[in-house]
Formats: sequence, structure tokens, C-alpha cells
Amino acid sequence: MDHYDIAVIGSGPGGYVAAIRSAQLGYKTVIIEKYDTLGGTCTNVGCIPTKALLDSTHHYAEAQHQFKEHGIKLDQIELDFSQMYKRKAEVVSKNTGGLDFLMNKNKITRLKGTASFVNNSIIKIVNETEMREITAQHYIIATGSKPSTIPGVEIDKKRIITSTEALSLEEKPESMVIIGGGVIGVEMASIFNRIGTKVTILEYADHLIATMDHELGKSLQKILKKEGIDIRLNHAVYRTENADSKGKVFFKDKNGTEGGLEADYVLVAVGRSPYVKGLGLENTDIQLDERGFIKVNENNQTSASNIYAIGDVIGGAMLAHKAEEEGVFVAETINGQKHHIHYNRIPSVVYTWPEVASVGYTEEYLKQNNIAYNVGKFPFSASARARASMDIEGFAKVLVDPKYGEVLGVHIIGARAADLIAQGVIAQEYEVTAEDMFRISYAHPTYSETLKEAYLIASGQGAINI
Repeated sequence: MDHYDIAVIGSGPGGYVAAIRSAQLGYKTVIIEKYDTLGGTCTNVGCIPTKALLDSTHHYAEAQHQFKEHGIKLDQIELDFSQMYKRKAEVVSKNTGGLDFLMNKNKITRLKGTASFVNNSIIKIVNETEMREITAQHYIIATGSKPSTIPGVEIDKKRIITSTEALSLEEKPESMVIIGGGVIGVEMASIFNRIGTKVTILEYADHLIATMDHELGKSLQKILKKEGIDIRLNHAVYRTENADSKGKVFFKDKNGTEGGLEADYVLVAVGRSPYVKGLGLENTDIQLDERGFIKVNENNQTSASNIYAIGDVIGGAMLAHKAEEEGVFVAETINGQKHHIHYNRIPSVVYTWPEVASVGYTEEYLKQNNIAYNVGKFPFSASARARASMDIEGFAKVLVDPKYGEVLGVHIIGARAADLIAQGVIAQEYEVTAEDMFRISYAHPTYSETLKEAYLIASGQGAINI
């Protein structure tokens, strides 16, 4: 029976980062993955392919609606749906190939198969051809999550689908109903709306992207509606149906009035659930919470002291970069290093266009907890860079402690918000004040200047640039 210092179960962003950092620290490391390719949901059927399609469809939409105003005339614009999806697959392949390279470079053993615990010390790995058992001094569970559903909605992967199936369609759908207006829902809506699919979003809450600052969701709703997406808030879906060539969805609005819609596909985007099926946790001391997530302490350690868990499988924000941070954290904790993850300083991003990004406290949280704050808000429409690129939708909003100038939250909807938010993370991580943030030099003209102006306004000064 082979023995390792650290065995990582699952090869998504949390798992592969944990394995690489463990190997860098000198541990004999093995990573177990049941699929042929490494990378987990994010690399194969999540973050990476979604962003590839978001970029492709964004270029297509720009060619249709903005190129003429830039002085670029095209006689004919034609969508090659197959090529768009082919490019997506190529992007995924290059990323998974990069992971193979990193495993080899760091001398990490890779085992293919489904891992399950025999007890706290031994795991069994089963694949198509063999079964083996291994032991490790430490285990890291990084098995991620799977799409969730709601009562009355059965995902058949044919007409009632998830984002996974949406990323593998063979032809452009004419219509699609999306259940859920969170991050996955609005990103999928953007992709298909841009290529001419009639898209309807049914959202149970009274605003989109409910976990983020509400002003961001309201602004995004206006933008997406203007682009032609039918958004229906306060709608509770209670049943779906596969009608052979169509999918049907049935719902009640906030007044209890029943309704129904029919579309080529019904895409379920109501969140994700921890993937623990088949792990054999019942053979260990590991405990689950009431929602099925693995319980861990402040060191990501389970009830079995030699077994750790990271990423989606432990709950919290289901973000690839959150899992990555936890992967590094656990490897270094095993190594005896001491540091801390500030979960409130991990950014969230929505890759619509304009992009949406947020870090720190929302305005709703500060109000509910009676925390004093100043608001600084500056529109992209007043940015010279945004006007030059015709990306004038959105704003940058900062929330600042009025006494000490501490940056409490940064919320952006606008061009390149996904990249701009890193500045807000730095401000919070190193407790830089709003005055420090507006006194540093910003290149002109850039989208980042919207943040400078927002910091100025939150500090009691007026905007000074465009």
C-alpha cells in the first residue's frame, strides 16, 4: 500500500492549488481525480468555458451594435455557433494541459478514480480497471459542488438543464428560460441573449445578484432589460416539464398569480450543493452540517484531525479564488505556518458586460448593523476613458468609515470592474485609508480613475477629474 504525506481528493482550483503548494513545501503529494482531465468544474464546465463564451458573444454583440459608431463598417455579420463552442473547448484544453504540466513539474502523483474513505487513515480509489488503497498522513477534501435544484424542478439534462449542459449545446437555441438571477443566471442570460436567443429570467428575490450590494443588482437589471432580456422578479417556480421539443416552467408571482412559459430549454441556476456523494464520510469522524456541507474549524480541519476540507464542499462563498486561498492556507497550516484568511476581503465578480465586482461590506449590511459610513459614488459616464470606449454604463461606489477613513466596502459595475476590484482588495487587506487611495497617482485616462473620484467624494471632497 502506497503512503503519502498529503493526499488531495479533487482537482478543481482548491485541489490543484493545495497539491502544488504541498509539493512546493516538500511533501510527497498525490492528487485523486475521477475525470480524465484536471481542473474540476471551474476549468472544465464553469468559470473558464463560461468566460470564453462571454468574450466571444461580447465581440459579436459589439460588431452588431457598436462597430458602426466606431467607424467600422461590415457588410455582413454572421454567427458561427459551432466555431464559438469549438474555441471554448480549445481554451479549456489549454488550461487543463497547463495543469498537467504543473503536476509533472512539481512531481505530484496523479491517480484517476473515485476516492472514498475506508476509515480516517485509508482511502480506496476505484476506476474502470482497478481498485487500490493508499494511506496519507494528511488528507485534503476538495470535491467541490454540483448544481442544485428546487422542489418540483427535475433536471433531466435534455430540456431542463444546468449551465453544464448549456456549455455543450450543439446549436443555438431560439428561446431559453433561466430559473435564478444570481451570478450563473445573469452570465448565462448574457451569453445567449447576445447571440439572438429570447431569454427570460425568473428570480425569486426582488433583485438580481442578491448576495451583492443591492444597488449593483438594480443597475444590472436596467442594463440587461435594455439589452432585451425579460426579467421577472418575485417569481416562485414550482414545477418544470419536459415536453419533448420544449421545456415548460410554471410559477407564481408575488401576488400568487400562476403563470407558465415554454422555451427550447429551461436552465436551472438556483445555486450549488456540496459534492460528498460516495466519499465514504460515514466511515470517518467527519461531520456534516444541516445543509450537507463538511464542518471545519478555523484551520479548515474536520472532526477527524488529519482530514481537512476546502472550497465549495465546506460552504461559504462558492468562488474559485476562495478555494485557492484555502488550498494554500491548509498546506501551509500543515507545514506549521500561521496566517489567516479574511473572508470579507475576498472579492466577488459577475462577468456580464459591464462587469460587476464587489469586496467588503455592502451598504445593506452597514445599515442593518448600525455602522456609520460615508458613500462616494462616481459614474462611468463621467469618465474620459469610458466615453472613449463607449462603455459609459455603471459606477464605482466606495463605503468609508467617517472617523478614520477605513475602506469598508468597494462596489463597481462598469467596464473592467473584475480587474479594478483588486485595488479595493488591497485597500482593505492593508487597511489603507480613503485619503491614501485618492492621493496616489492614477494614470489618465483609465477606468481606475472612477475609484479615485469615488474616494474623493466619500472623503468630503468633490470630483476633480474626468
